[in-house]
Amino acid sequence: AQAARAPRGAMVASALFVTDMKGKVIISRNYRGDVPNNVTERFAFYIQEREEAEQRPVFTEEGITYVYIRCNNLYLMMVTKRNSNVSLMLIYLYRLVNVFRDYFGELEEESIRDNFVVVYELLDETMDFGYPQTCESRILREVITQESNRLEVAPRPPVALTNAVSWRSEGIRHRKNEIFLDVVERLNLLVSGDGRVLHSEIVGAIQMKSFLSGMPELKLGLNDKLLFEATGRSTSRVK
Repeated sequence: AQAARAPRGAMVASALFVTDMKGKVIISRNYRGDVPNNVTERFAFYIQEREEAEQRPVFTEEGITYVYIRCNNLYLMMVTKRNSNVSLMLIYLYRLVNVFRDYFGELEEESIRDNFVVVYELLDETMDFGYPQTCESRILREVITQESNRLEVAPRPPVALTNAVSWRSEGIRHRKNEIFLDVVERLNLLVSGDGRVLHSEIVGAIQMKSFLSGMPELKLGLNDKLLFEATGRSTSRVK
């Protein structure tokens, strides 16, 4: 007998994985058993080898579609081999995050590890054979009576005591630590009709493009030797 085909526009997920920031699986649920075991390795390779700006929440490799979101220090990733509605898959993942937060207080790697039993029950109740079911916490609590451990988030210390800054978010990482500097200079000149210079100025700016991970300490300086050679001055000392 042939398996029933999903209606057009429906969401059919093969498996769901919760991983850390390196793509290592913390917990998973295989709903249909039609995807190879190395799908998580491909996902880990994808997020580690691509810059954050190059990553896409939906991509396809070797006939398998990957759909994922990031929440704090976790990735929630789903895979499918069918022509599923990826918009519904993304909606399901965001709703699942809300369910986890309602149960655990905050969604972190620690809260997942402290509630393996509850997480498995939620994955089974919110999805059946790859088809989404209810994601309403009120309804789920009537079915899942297992107590969960809520993660109490400690208040953050003042910014003055940490390296945190308002203009740079946490968790920034790049494959290579690089920084590019461009010195841009503009000359403004006002000349009279007889050729006299009435006003002149040079406006300069240093433009920086950073691919540095985290909050590294960076010390920049100008090379005086290059400056002297450019102006024709000698760098040797007079005795």
